[in-house]
Amino acid sequence: MLVKVFGSAVFGVEATTITVEVNIDKGVGYHLVGLPDNAIKESSYRIAAALKNNGYQLPVKKITINMAPADLRKEGSAYDLTLAIGILVASGQIVAGEVEEYVIMGELSLDGGLQPIKGALSIAIKAKEEGFKGFFLPIQNVKEAAIVDGLDVYGIENVTQVIDFFCGESTLEPTIIDTREEFDKTVDFPEFDFADVKGQESIKRCMEIAAAGGHNIILIGPPGSGKTMLAKRLPSILPPMTLKEALETTKIHSVAGKIKDAGLMSQRPFRAPHHTASSVSLVGGGSYPQPGEISLSHNGVLFLDELPEFKREVLEVMRQPLEDREVTISRAKFTITYPSSFMLVASMNPSPGGYFNDPNAPVSSSPAEMQRYLSKISGPLLDRIDIHIEVTPVPFEKLTELQKAESSVAIRKRVIQAREIQSNRFETYDAIHYNAQMGTKLIREFCVLDEPSLQLLKSAMERLNLSARAYDRILKVARTIADLEQSEPVKPNHIAEAIQYRSLDRDGWLG
Repeated sequence: MLVKVFGSAVFGVEATTITVEVNIDKGVGYHLVGLPDNAIKESSYRIAAALKNNGYQLPVKKITINMAPADLRKEGSAYDLTLAIGILVASGQIVAGEVEEYVIMGELSLDGGLQPIKGALSIAIKAKEEGFKGFFLPIQNVKEAAIVDGLDVYGIENVTQVIDFFCGESTLEPTIIDTREEFDKTVDFPEFDFADVKGQESIKRCMEIAAAGGHNIILIGPPGSGKTMLAKRLPSILPPMTLKEALETTKIHSVAGKIKDAGLMSQRPFRAPHHTASSVSLVGGGSYPQPGEISLSHNGVLFLDELPEFKREVLEVMRQPLEDREVTISRAKFTITYPSSFMLVASMNPSPGGYFNDPNAPVSSSPAEMQRYLSKISGPLLDRIDIHIEVTPVPFEKLTELQKAESSVAIRKRVIQAREIQSNRFETYDAIHYNAQMGTKLIREFCVLDEPSLQLLKSAMERLNLSARAYDRILKVARTIADLEQSEPVKPNHIAEAIQYRSLDRDGWLG
């Protein structure tokens, strides 16, 4: 008897429906074709044990299973439940006339229980697009899949629940998630608040500008000056995600298997990989391609602490994603693109000893050591970072102040106002939402300078020997400063402040 059941494969962040054809005939053998990997080939052992432990059996006949399209490689153990139901229907152990109307996915334990899968949200979106009635999947993944309206999503704990459903012996209630309610779950009191930061007013100002315009930022300062503490608080002043951004972010984390018993992600992600991270872990890829840290940071913040400690080749692979806001992984048989629109926040010591710009500590590094240390970061990468700011240790008097600083909630209000100005400005442009995303054409249109501003910028360019890309960065940051002041023209004081945020372009840093 020939039966068709349906599963799904995830490539990049999109799903492809897989037709699983099960044919049982005279003879003996278990033949699985259609480019399955080893995890799928081993499924017969899990299926046999799971069925036997729940009162069913793997037929002692010739079982032929084709996973179509046959030229597409299938990976992972999530097809166990799909194959098991197909075998039961094809062998006549259960009668399931509606089995072709559902997508079925899940990894089986030997007792018939189900283990979570990756990419549940992408699979649910594809199932709805292709007109399937419902989706059976492990209960651990049900909240993320139930975000999709118009699709019956059933969370399953054991294979017998699916069997009883198709046999009409029990009913299952689909999980219903109010997407708007999930999306509106916000944290009024963030875990990390700028109110807890003593002093560092100029650095907070930089962080506010970076958040308002979506600018990349690097903090340069000695150990203990508060770089990591400040970076961790940046997400608390970013504007809330839109529903579209939340869906995009949830989909990426779902594909990576990072969502545990949760629905829609409503908080912007904050990722902080260790400096020993490889190129693949940062940008994604591998033999079974997975999104890397820069994609997991999509619509959020990627924090690289101690930037020069990262391998140079690891940092260089970030240049293209920083510019294009997506990363493309090419292999001989496929090409996958992951979105990677993130804010880069980096920190570094100013010298190998760490105390180059600390007025209270001696300089312990020679000029050659300084140059070697700073040359670990390439000029082109630094050009892609809009704001460079020096962080100095907080004096004792500031540390002992009892008065709390301005809260993240108050700063966030100004950031949201600036972002609204930018949204209105770019409403006729696709994929442009804030100042950091402007290209050269838009910079020329929206960053028009008067004569005093032009002369000020010209003088700075000549004196600091800035690149053309640095010139564009200054204009974009100045545009954001003007937006924070709700000023339509970019004024000389905006340009002057933006120029100050190019510390690493000055003589004495990179030479």
